[in-house]
Amino acid sequence: MTTGDAPMTGEYSTIRLDIDEPVATITLHRPDRLNAFTDTMRRELIDAFDRTDADDAVRAVVVTGSGRAFCAGADLASGAGTFDRIAPPSAGAVPRDGGGTVALRIFDSLKPVIAAVNGPAVGVGATMTLPMDVRLAADGARFGFVFTRRGLVPEAASSWFLPRLVGISQSMEWMASGRVFGAAEALEGGLVRSVHAPDRLLTAARDLALEMTQATSPVSVAITRRLLWTMLGAPHPMDAHRADSLAMSRRGPSEDAHEGIAAFLEKRAPSFPGRVSDGLPDLFPGRPAPRY
Repeated sequence: MTTGDAPMTGEYSTIRLDIDEPVATITLHRPDRLNAFTDTMRRELIDAFDRTDADDAVRAVVVTGSGRAFCAGADLASGAGTFDRIAPPSAGAVPRDGGGTVALRIFDSLKPVIAAVNGPAVGVGATMTLPMDVRLAADGARFGFVFTRRGLVPEAASSWFLPRLVGISQSMEWMASGRVFGAAEALEGGLVRSVHAPDRLLTAARDLALEMTQATSPVSVAITRRLLWTMLGAPHPMDAHRADSLAMSRRGPSEDAHEGIAAFLEKRAPSFPGRVSDGLPDLFPGRPAPRY
């Protein structure tokens, strides 16, 4: 999958990508700035997800932060005019916020994505986690959709993601107030799956990644992820029925399905031959190609 930016070369400067098969860990790495989001980080995150999608040895991705924060939001070092660069539309052009390009890239990931929120996750630091499949938090983590307190509005497609995760009432309370809240409230509100001691967070995230991928077909997991996220916006269950049926018609005769059934009958662990890099069936004809 390609992006609108040129491929990155050399080492990343604002993130780290560590691959310990079958789990890749992306670490936001600007600890001196509480991992504040920049355009360089935006480009590097998109590139990192391109790489994890292309690597068949990677089955799941964990995203966390370096130091005491997950991500403190956009880097405001340039002062009051930080967001002036998002120009109004002109001549038919549609402006796009940087966090949204990252959110859409994560949305299209072929691998499950788990957020391990180790500290404050504010602004884009919170919204970038919404298209991730599961969020775990350290007991000292804090979240804030603070846009209204900055004279801004929610970005990174969060007005689509957050209500689908926690409901409209909870979304409006958090986003309209812009207040910062702790891990316990995030758990109660359904934003995070579980809360962990800081020294256990990454282990818990990795254990969950392994549980989701150890005995499963990589291609089936990728298709399942695409079905679940895409059907959140479907107007009728018939849309899901059509996509499910098309997926079943492609997977039923596959080598993976034959292997999965044989392994079950023979009471052994499966060894699935299918590779995500070989491509997925087009389950949604007419859906525009992603642009980040």
